[in-house]
This record gives sequence, C-alpha cells and structure tokens, in this order.
Amino acid sequence: MAAAGLCLTSCESMDLVPKMEGNTESWYTTETELNLAANDFYILGYWQEPLISSEQWTDNTTYRLQNRNPGSNGTVLDGTLNGQQYEVYALWQQSYKLIARCNTMLENIHKAEGNVAESVINRYKGEAYFCRACKYADLTFFYGDVPYMDRTMTIDEAEKMGRRNKDEVKELTYADFDKAIEYLPESYGVNEEIHATKGAALAMKARYALYMHDYDIAEDAAKRCIDLGLYELYPSYSELFLQSTKNVSEKVFCLPRSIATDVILDSWFVNNGLPRNAGGYGSYNPSWDLLAAYLCTDGLPIDESPLFDPHNPFKNRDPRCAMTIVEFNTEHCGFEYDPSPAATEVMNYNTGQMQRNQDAQIVNTNCSYNGLLWKKGIDASWMENGRQVETDYIIIRYADVLLIYAEALIEQNKDLDVAADYINQVRARAYGVDKSATTEYPAVVATDQAQMRKAVRIERRMEFAMENQRLQDLMRWDLAIKALNGYNYILLRDAQQELTDVVNTGNWFWGMTPQIDEDGLADFSALFNAGLCTTGAQRVFPERQMLWPIPTHDTQLNPNLGNNPGY
Repeated sequence: MAAAGLCLTSCESMDLVPKMEGNTESWYTTETELNLAANDFYILGYWQEPLISSEQWTDNTTYRLQNRNPGSNGTVLDGTLNGQQYEVYALWQQSYKLIARCNTMLENIHKAEGNVAESVINRYKGEAYFCRACKYADLTFFYGDVPYMDRTMTIDEAEKMGRRNKDEVKELTYADFDKAIEYLPESYGVNEEIHATKGAALAMKARYALYMHDYDIAEDAAKRCIDLGLYELYPSYSELFLQSTKNVSEKVFCLPRSIATDVILDSWFVNNGLPRNAGGYGSYNPSWDLLAAYLCTDGLPIDESPLFDPHNPFKNRDPRCAMTIVEFNTEHCGFEYDPSPAATEVMNYNTGQMQRNQDAQIVNTNCSYNGLLWKKGIDASWMENGRQVETDYIIIRYADVLLIYAEALIEQNKDLDVAADYINQVRARAYGVDKSATTEYPAVVATDQAQMRKAVRIERRMEFAMENQRLQDLMRWDLAIKALNGYNYILLRDAQQELTDVVNTGNWFWGMTPQIDEDGLADFSALFNAGLCTTGAQRVFPERQMLWPIPTHDTQLNPNLGNNPGY
C-alpha cells in the first residue's frame, strides 16, 4: 500500500548511541549491516528536536504558565534567543549528528560491493543523501550560513572550519535531494522495514525550495511527487491525526510512535492537551488569533461574513475550526466542554451524570486561560494505557505537497486556475465533499496573484494548525515580526467579574467581532478596550531572530564560525 511507503521504524530516545554499532573498519559489508545503520537515521530525536515545539513560538498558541507570568513566553517569543539556549543548540547538534551518520554511510558503503546488489547499495545511498539533505535544509533555513561537511573530519579540521555561504549549501542540498530521488524506491514491500522513499525526497525538496523562494524548483518537485500517483488525501480530516489512524496514503513522510517499542508522545503534550475534566491540565491551548483565522462557510473572513456570530464562534465556520479546537457544548474526551463561568456543572458522558466543571475558571482557576482547548488528534484514547500515546509524528503529508505546488504557481503568477484547483482539493476534503461539488463548500476562484496569495496562506493556516509549520511560514512570508509582536488575549481573570460583565451582559464568548487585516491577522484591541477581555503574555520577536544564533559552545570551540547579526 502506498501509505506504508513512508512510516519509518525508529526509536524515540535522546540517547543517540545505537544499541548495535559495528566498527566502521568491518561494518557496512552486508545488507543486514547497511539496514541496521540506516535504521539509525530515523531516531526520532534527530527529526523532532526542537522543531516539535515550534508551534508554541507562534500566534497559533498560548500557554497558561506564560499567561500567568507575562514576559515569560519562552525564549523565542520573549525576544531573548541566544546561543546558550536549548532550542538553538538542540537543532544544531541533532542535525550535525545525523549528517555525520550519513557521511559515514556514504564513505564506507563501497565495502558492500560484491556482497550486495548494486540496486540495494544505491537504495541505502539514497537514504543517506535524503537525510543529509533534510538536515542541511533545516540548518540553512534557521541559521543561514553553516559549516558544510560531506565527509568525516578530524577534530582539528572541524575546529578550524568556518561557515559556508547559504546559497552554496543550498545548491549542494538540492544535489543531495536529487541523488535521493534517483536512488530511492517508490515504495517497499509490506514485510520490509520502511524507510524514506522517492516521494518523500520529492516532497521534502519541494518544501525546501519553497522556503528558499525557488518557486520553479518547488513547482517541479511537488508536481513530480503528485504525478507518482501514490498519495491521496485521507477522507476524514479529523480522523487523520488520531493515534488509531496508521499507514494511510496521505502521510508521505512520518515517524511512527508505538507503545510496544516505548516510542510515545511526550507526556508534556499529553497532559497539557487533555481537558481538566478528563484529568489533564488543559493549559497548552490554541490562541484566539487562530480561532479568528478560520473562514466562514461562505469563504469570507469573520469580519466580512454575515454568517459569523461572535457569541457562537464555531457556528458557520470552516469545518477544520471545530476539528482543531474543541467546540463549546460538545463532547470531548468523555465530557461536555463548556468554559463559560456560568457553567459550574457539565455532563460526564462516562457516568451519565452532571459533575463540577473543572474546565471553567469559576470552579478551577487553572483551567484554560482563554477558554480554548486543542481537539486535533486528541480523543478519549489519550486517557488509556497510562496516558501513553502513539500518534504518528508527521513530517510532511500530501495536503502539504498540494499546497506547495499551488503556492509555487501563485508566486510565479502562472496557472492561477490550476493553483485554485489544488487549493480546492484540500478545502473540499475538509468539508467532506469532492472538489467538483462547488455548491457545498466555498471553492476558491482565481482572480489575481494577490488574491490567490491570500487564499493559499489562509488555507495553510487552517490546514496545518498544530503541525509545527506556522513559524516557518511566517518567517518565509516576512510576516513574523508583524504577527509575533503583540499580546495573547485571554479571558478576564476574575471569574465573578467575567460572569457579571461578560456573560450576564450578553457578551459571551466575544462581545464583538475581531477585525481581520490584509494578512489574515486578528485585532482584539476593541474587545480589550471595552473591558471584555484582558492580555496575557506579550510576544516579542525582534528582527534578529529571523536567523538563529550559532550555539555558544561551538563558537567558543571554533571562533571561525562567527555569529549572525545581533547576537
């Protein structure tokens, strides 16, 4: 099945020393040894650290502890990013560790010649080229100029090495992707361990080219991935992200988690994602900015649509709104969800009885500070197995490939009708209809480049919320400074005042409709000025953070690295 073609066997551990590692003098001589070495390319720590947290550094999220202590928004959104911080060091360190493994494979794989078929050797070369390309893609996006190593170096050599120009590294990265595309198979047999495929290489090359504003390259790679005919959109957007949904053909490149192998979702995300009624903390939340971003069912933003009701913000919205954020007065994880301070009790669907509502601050002041909870991928199964969750870590999926292709066309101002068609494939799936059923969803109709640019950007925000792409999108669109300097808006922090001034005056949930600007960003200042909400943590994102600093430890070892401006 095409779906199986890219879920990868791995071990989630920050102990990156493999349990079986042969001496390179005698290793890499048989297919078994090549396979064991390649398995280590897919250790989860190489791929998720620290980018699994990047959604927290955007206008899509808010976190209770940050709102409790304004000014403690986390290093990225405090504007205090420096070379000593975990986020900076982890991405750098893990990337170069994987690059070193890839280089070792490529330097030694010739030892298998005569023992292993050339096609098999090429396949493992392809995996090494693919993984090396993915890591240099991350490094150049976040750090700009970086040291480039395509062979094993001595310590003395490494400590004298400077950074190579980003544009040069970019071309070398494209070359690695191209070798991976040439060597990797389209899929693997169902009984084999699953590693990266040709489709993964095409998709990741397309993403990188989009990030680098090489839109012709992004267009070509995305279209070639589409033309493989191996991938399709999963029928149900809401079910796609559940831990029970495995091996589906939308997941072009993912790392599976498994309770059986002790590869599970970090407990921080589990505990903070579950509502308090279900025994969680309910403290890592979607932002009001994100809730305001979803279009109405007529395809208009909330401040233009006559369908929007600020008192019932989930009504008449794009279906992904209620599939991503828990809709008020619906069942979630076995309980009715109602954050209103008037709702002192809610239904416990497990017992069929009403109970005290731990998700309303009039009962529990530690519940969600803005009244919102994540729903995407979260269901009652998160409460089972001791809260061990084995949801897949999706790195890229087919919907992204479709929208990459559409955006690449739009940025070249070509074939805008074709771009609209690919956006509509993604949007129609959210509505549960075929793209041809244009009376059943608000299909995008191309008029000009500016209008289509808006369309694809809002589509990406609605489609990929909570998938750790928002920060990269804002940075490459030159919107990070605008979007990430301001406040998270939250509920009034006195439950009795909120009940009196908001609920009893008919101003729950929002007393008025937020305004949406030309970039799809919401303005809550009128609501704040009317005393109907308050501010939580302030977001600070200075211009220097458009590039990350080089880790201090490395600059101390090697002064030739220098640093990026402002650090």
